[in-house]
Amino acid sequence: MSFGQFRQSDATASGSQGTMADINVTPMVDVMLVLLVIFIIAAPFMTHAIKLDLPQAQSAAVPEPANAIHIAFDAEGRLYWDKDVLSMAELEPRLAVLAASNPQAEIQLRADKATRYEIIAQVMAAAQTQGLSRISFVTDKKASR
Repeated sequence: MSFGQFRQSDATASGSQGTMADINVTPMVDVMLVLLVIFIIAAPFMTHAIKLDLPQAQSAAVPEPANAIHIAFDAEGRLYWDKDVLSMAELEPRLAVLAASNPQAEIQLRADKATRYEIIAQVMAAAQTQGLSRISFVTDKKASR
């Protein structure tokens, strides 16, 4: 595509063309500057670190089912099945036996507040792999002031 004049000049009549071969970059620069301003303004809203101060709530006590399995975690990361200390390797066969005998069994997780979430997530994944989906967290009642 060539740009040129609408009227014929003497240069065109002599055989050389008087077309303009330069690209006009002004509209592109305008668009780029507008995009730059938009990104500068929008950048602070794209942060993924969110500091949360979660509210504290007090709920009514729920009656404990008779066939619930209690799995507890202490601050050092030890795992307890009712009162027995277990490792992750020992936990998975017990979960498989539980799933075979009672697939609707409820697992109640009790964790010290210093426990790493990674350990809790591994236990939840192992239980769900065996088909146990009724998993709940047990907390202490909030102290009233």
